[in-house]
Amino acid sequence: MLEPGDRVPDFTLPDQNGDEQSLVDYKGKKLLLYFYPKDMTSGCTVEAQLFRDNYSKLQDLGVEVIGISKDDVKSHKKFADKHELPFTLLADTETTINQAYGVWKEKSMYGKKYMGTQRDSFLIDEEGKLIKHYVKVKPATHVDEVLTDLTNL
Repeated sequence: MLEPGDRVPDFTLPDQNGDEQSLVDYKGKKLLLYFYPKDMTSGCTVEAQLFRDNYSKLQDLGVEVIGISKDDVKSHKKFADKHELPFTLLADTETTINQAYGVWKEKSMYGKKYMGTQRDSFLIDEEGKLIKHYVKVKPATHVDEVLTDLTNL
């Protein structure tokens, strides 16, 4: 598990437009990397919309937002366009980055076990080091938690 001060794992993944994005592209900026289970689902939509609605506040605090799920580029494009998301969504179809950040977990629904993405976020500093790891976040309140933490930094 990543601890504050640890260098976070690098990534290079395609975004919703098919362009490759890497951690190094954000050097010099704070970054909120949020992992979510699936495009177009209720909780993920609420979370994305709240990040969209608070995007300018986050940017005013010097933070760029990136969402990551195992959905593909086409799914991300549809999700971003439908909800007018102003931030990047990355496609981790092989779950390599999910695993590197420790969010690819065994889950259970109706007694059936399966592997899936745990809804975690990572606030990363300008040098690629972890400021805070948010574990099992609640979609409806997560952005407020992040904004509070950023104003208290």
